Amino acid sequence: MPRASRRRGDAALRHADTVRFVLFEARPAGLLFPQLTRASGLSPGQVRSGLAALRDIIAENGWPSLIWTRADGYQLGAERAALEAYERAVLTEKLTEFRRFITGTVAPHAAAHPGDKWVKHVIAQLNSIESTLDLVVSS
Repeated sequence: MPRASRRRGDAALRHADTVRFVLFEARPAGLLFPQLTRASGLSPGQVRSGLAALRDIIAENGWPSLIWTRADGYQLGAERAALEAYERAVLTEKLTEFRRFITGTVAPHAAAHPGDKWVKHVIAQLNSIESTLDLVVSS
């Protein structure tokens, strides 16, 4: 993901506007990344920068959501079912990432330093996050 300074630059904002216009014209269908690149006339890096800036702009203005699916690509203002499926997919991905971090990094640290106050605190917090994500994904 581009740094915040690049997402907020004038160029990124112009790219975001171009990407938003192209996606708005394609609605309700989505565009795969190569299609979005061709339709916008921007380079792949400019499209990525525009997408990052667009997500921030959408959040600030309360505009319809931007999602990505393997089948349809990037979509603006998807239906409720598509939004829920996207959110579940992202949360499942984050849950897997947390579990791998716990088992691959934090657990070996805890085994090597069983009395470490820091690692005990980290394990407690990460277990809480893991439990919450698991409940959300499984509901």
